[in-house]
Amino acid sequence: MSTAYVVVTVVAAAMAGFSAASVFLGAEWVLKPLADYGVPRTWGPWLGAAKAAGAVGLLTGLFVPVVGAAAAVGLVLYFVGAAVTVLRARWFSHVPFPLLYAAPAAASLILAF
Repeated sequence: MSTAYVVVTVVAAAMAGFSAASVFLGAEWVLKPLADYGVPRTWGPWLGAAKAAGAVGLLTGLFVPVVGAAAAVGLVLYFVGAAVTVLRARWFSHVPFPLLYAAPAAASLILAF
């Protein structure tokens, strides 16, 4: 296990965890854009739970690599789906944000092997 893998994985987990906490705590700067994109507010807890599970999975992956790989794939798919949602809502200036969260998860997956 390389130092780069550990650092990138911890950063990816921290970012996903921060994003999940922002949803759980009802941060308006997160929930307002979701409403603007057409995402129902009732989905908030599920979206937060998916991100939190990904964060925990990444950290678990430091000890059980297959779990980390699955979590990284799940987070990348989640944030690519978020980018597609933003594109469908035609908020083109917001597309980089989910991709910034997907990047460290993808890097973690790449560095795992």
